[in-house]
Amino acid sequence: MTPSEFVCALEAASLPNVFNPWRDHCAVHDRGDAAALRRENLRLFLDRAIATEVSTMWVGRDLGYRGGRRTGVPLTDEVHLASASTLLGDIDLVRATEGPIMAERTAAVVWRVLEQVGQPVVLWNVFPFHPHQADDPMSNRCHTRAERDETWPLLEALIEMVQPQRIVAIGRDASLALADLGVSADPVRHPSYGGQAEFMAGMFALYAPSLTGLPLIDAQDRSSVRH
Repeated sequence: MTPSEFVCALEAASLPNVFNPWRDHCAVHDRGDAAALRRENLRLFLDRAIATEVSTMWVGRDLGYRGGRRTGVPLTDEVHLASASTLLGDIDLVRATEGPIMAERTAAVVWRVLEQVGQPVVLWNVFPFHPHQADDPMSNRCHTRAERDETWPLLEALIEMVQPQRIVAIGRDASLALADLGVSADPVRHPSYGGQAEFMAGMFALYAPSLTGLPLIDAQDRSSVRH
């Protein structure tokens, strides 16, 4: 499967109480061509990662409404689109939304580490879409086992396409899900809910000495980002 074919497979998926950023349109925040822009963002991201033989995947649980739901790039909010562009060799990732740029706490910590590591990785989630409560599309919830089972072939196809030498599972939910699916991964603590220091320590253990002296997010950062 090529990146273009993979993005087309993502676009075709539709589930209740789930926002598919590569197919769906948010009437509140999205530009008219938002889904197409997010598809192109992801295609460029995967094209460059495969062309440069990126050997590592970081896998979270599912998309959040402040991050990948808006950008089309997992674990990446609008604040860090430029960072993602630079890390993969100045690819042209663009905003798909209107209004103020939105930040996500998890993305802020993930990209703080990525900028220190200085090595491109493929970012993904066990469940690739944004699951939300039935009456609140701007909420986050954990995906269900049935939802994960239905979309597992997409993760399997991505792993086959990228052929990573290492997969890092971000958080207990991602680690357990990958283990349940028979995928070997190095587990690290999720950075949210007080887990920032443990997340960074886990990454330090995997990437040392490149993360020597990695700072925690400071007070100003905390005031501008949320999980």
